[in-house]
Amino acid sequence: MIRKYDKHDIEVVVSTWRRASELAHPFLTKAFLDQEDANMRNIYLAFAETWVIEIDGVVVGFIALIEDEIGGLFLDPDFHGQGLGRALVDKAVIQKGPLKVEVFKENIIGRRFYDAYGFRETEEFIHEASGQTTLRMNFAPA
Repeated sequence: MIRKYDKHDIEVVVSTWRRASELAHPFLTKAFLDQEDANMRNIYLAFAETWVIEIDGVVVGFIALIEDEIGGLFLDPDFHGQGLGRALVDKAVIQKGPLKVEVFKENIIGRRFYDAYGFRETEEFIHEASGQTTLRMNFAPA
């Protein structure tokens, strides 16, 4: 089930983000992840349109949208490969149409997902806060 994020979801959403981030982003420092944890709690979730996905009433992932951009798409690693990420992006496409996303070049998990979904690279740049090479990708539904 996909539903709108509620402020009561914050702990499970941030915990899911942290576990998935540590798996997909082993190249990021603990200090950077700690800062992003605070940003998730105090900035990102407050300004994004966020949807969560539940299995048996338990939140196992989310997508955060800022207009037509995916600001974050994270699943509990125990639920990777089950089509839940695709379901969340499908929901976003229905809501927004064409989408954009930025993904770290070294994020093999994220890149594999976005490539398989049909996103295409449009730009490469350095993410200032982390110093990591980042790819901007776009998706346009057929």
